[in-house]
Amino acid sequence: MDTPWGKWEVLLDETYCKVKRIIVNPGGRLSYQKHQHREELWTIVQGVATVTLDGEIKDYHEGEIVHIPLQAAHRVTNTQGQPLIFIEIQRGTYFGEDDITRLSDDYGRA
Repeated sequence: MDTPWGKWEVLLDETYCKVKRIIVNPGGRLSYQKHQHREELWTIVQGVATVTLDGEIKDYHEGEIVHIPLQAAHRVTNTQGQPLIFIEIQRGTYFGEDDITRLSDDYGRA
């Protein structure tokens, strides 16, 4: 699915998990958001992910894993000149796109 910040595609959708490949364009960033029903694990496969997790900002590089706990406020930003690609594994009780509480958003969706 194309978005203002890049695109994503579902690689696996089961009752026990959902797996996505997410591409963030240079200069793009996702909403600062929370999920009520799932946690996420992000494996960075290309580029540098600048991750905000409950207000703390840290860079993650290729091969590193980010754990997003249930209900943690989070966002990823690509400040580099190449696309950022990561694999997202969602674990929990519900994986619908409506399980997003946007705290702030650059594209007017909050």
